[in-house]
Amino acid sequence: MNTNLQTPIDYLKGVGPNRADLLRSELGIHTFQDLINLFPNRYLDRTKYYKINELQRNSSEVQIIGEIKGFKEVSQKRGKRLVAKFEDQTGTMELVWFKGHKWIRDSLKLNTTYVVFGKANWYNGVFSLPHPEIELLSEHEKNLRSSMQAIYPSTEKLSNKGISNRVLTNIMQSLFIETKGRFSETLSEDLISELKLLSKSDALFNIHFPKSQELLAKAEFRLKFEELFYIQLQLILKNLIHKSKIKGFVFDSVGSYFNSFYKDHLPFNLTNAQKRVLKEIRQDLGSNAQMNRLLQGDVGSGKTIVAFMSMLIALDNDFQACIMAPTEILSVQHYNSLYEWSKKLNISISLLTGSSNTSERRKIHESLENGELQILIGTHALLEDKVKFKNLGLAIIDEQHRFGVAQRSKLWKKNTSPPHILVMTATPIPRTLAMSVYGDLDISLIDELPPGRKSVKTVHRYDNNRLKVFRFIKDEIEKGRQVYVVYPLIQESESLDYKDLMDGYESISRDFPTPKYQISIVHGKMKAADKEFEMQRFVKGQTQIMVATTVIEVGVNVPNASVMIIESAERFGLSQLHQLRGRVGRGAEQSYCILMTSHKLSQDSKTRLETMTRTNDGFEIAEVDLRLRGPGDLMGTQQSGVLNLKIANIIKDKSILQNARFYAKRILDNDPSLGHPKNKTILDTYRKLSKYKNIWNYIS
Repeated sequence: MNTNLQTPIDYLKGVGPNRADLLRSELGIHTFQDLINLFPNRYLDRTKYYKINELQRNSSEVQIIGEIKGFKEVSQKRGKRLVAKFEDQTGTMELVWFKGHKWIRDSLKLNTTYVVFGKANWYNGVFSLPHPEIELLSEHEKNLRSSMQAIYPSTEKLSNKGISNRVLTNIMQSLFIETKGRFSETLSEDLISELKLLSKSDALFNIHFPKSQELLAKAEFRLKFEELFYIQLQLILKNLIHKSKIKGFVFDSVGSYFNSFYKDHLPFNLTNAQKRVLKEIRQDLGSNAQMNRLLQGDVGSGKTIVAFMSMLIALDNDFQACIMAPTEILSVQHYNSLYEWSKKLNISISLLTGSSNTSERRKIHESLENGELQILIGTHALLEDKVKFKNLGLAIIDEQHRFGVAQRSKLWKKNTSPPHILVMTATPIPRTLAMSVYGDLDISLIDELPPGRKSVKTVHRYDNNRLKVFRFIKDEIEKGRQVYVVYPLIQESESLDYKDLMDGYESISRDFPTPKYQISIVHGKMKAADKEFEMQRFVKGQTQIMVATTVIEVGVNVPNASVMIIESAERFGLSQLHQLRGRVGRGAEQSYCILMTSHKLSQDSKTRLETMTRTNDGFEIAEVDLRLRGPGDLMGTQQSGVLNLKIANIIKDKSILQNARFYAKRILDNDPSLGHPKNKTILDTYRKLSKYKNIWNYIS
């Protein structure tokens, strides 16, 4: 790369100190390198007239000459759209309007030559222009237009200070003159020829000053591929270095704990997915590298038993194991299910949470340090300095997105050598996101449900059907089943939510009077002990209905509960709805999830509700969620850096991302240190990027 790309932007012709300050503060442009990476948002091309059969699937605007052959109205979720059939000598496409139908139909003539201009969309095998600019050819010929033009990101302040799009284009031209348009190559010759990529210089020129639509599409592909390739390279390298540098304990024997549990105490046959994941974990534990694995499985897919059997391998090799969960409720539940299995194998197991009393704590601390205690389950309490293991061999972290990186490393430091780490989550993470955020972890998937689990039937009902819903609940309770009714809880409006919950509780109490019906209530304002008391009444079947805010989102296991009613379902996110639905359907009976809403719904809410009623597949739901909310929201703030991509888009460029990971992995499989002469360019670029951090300053 020309050394002068790190030159401060002040020294570029046409910039000067005032403009330089604005470019720094508004667009984060400090150097020539930053400027070259300011990619256009879109392009205007008013010189070329496209034939319909020449249209490309890229995100640019096009201009076409043709005639309108007819109109039709198409019903959609909200109102109707007006669609015109537009054709030239080479084919037909659609012009689409979502409003102003009457005016458009009255003002446009059939079989008359028009010039239309707009952003071409490809949908269901047809190109369309939504709300195109449209004028008669005779009018159009009187005007002249300049060539294909990049439109750059801007801000109000820049516009007010006179830095218009034209000024940015001129500054960009100066940069190309200054560098003679020559930029050193950043990918190896092998990659460029195998993928038929444009050179780096050609790609940069055609992204800023495209000579044609086709070259623009090639430039976009080349630059997106490169950006994603180096991120994947970084993540895979991190994983390789981790494995070579951080030695783990070698668990080479699978002994009597594991075998006798497998032969004599397994409560049900393992699914193929569970067997596959156990095999992956066993291989990790037997190699001499520290395991760093993410286990993803939908609610109810049987992650707990896989976790337990992994712990048995640690115990068979004379090590201790622990599970850390984000909430007390969840740790208690893990403890209860593992306690039953441990008892049969004479394994000592304890629970440590915020509410464990002093004498319990003292006993746990002692037996941990002398090695008598084999398995410890708990919340953040496990991280306290007083908690010392004799030899912790495996640490399992449940619902990892609730723990920071710092907390994970605290667990590591409880040993002379770091334990093996298994991170579990019931929040399915779309593949693209998992590859980018957890790309340095090995990923295991449990993607089938245990046999005999019926999928939950999900329906959407409006508030005015409430009486029917209540009648249905009564029938289910007659059959001896239990019901959850969940209200949203959103911090800003806590008092309002509390009122909703209380109003709901009262109306349910009226319709389900005592002594025939018993109702539990759980919400955030209650003391922990009262919550636990109410939960236990429900678990024991002493109450038939549990009215709650989302405290029950994670981990409550009541196989007899068969109905989940979610009030104001439009106020929940998709992953939350899916988690809540996972609370039912844990027994052998058919279970139901009823989403209650008012009639006033936004388009996104409709999509969420429609997705929930259509599918039970957590991964499909996560993909829709990613599309609706974007990667930042999905991962929570600490990982939202995933958004700092310059040109690629993790959602739209899914196939390029998969491609980039494939090639990065292939190169590192053959040449882990990138020492081979043919990978010299890649190694040099990788080092420079690490130094200037201008691509992955966001990878934690």
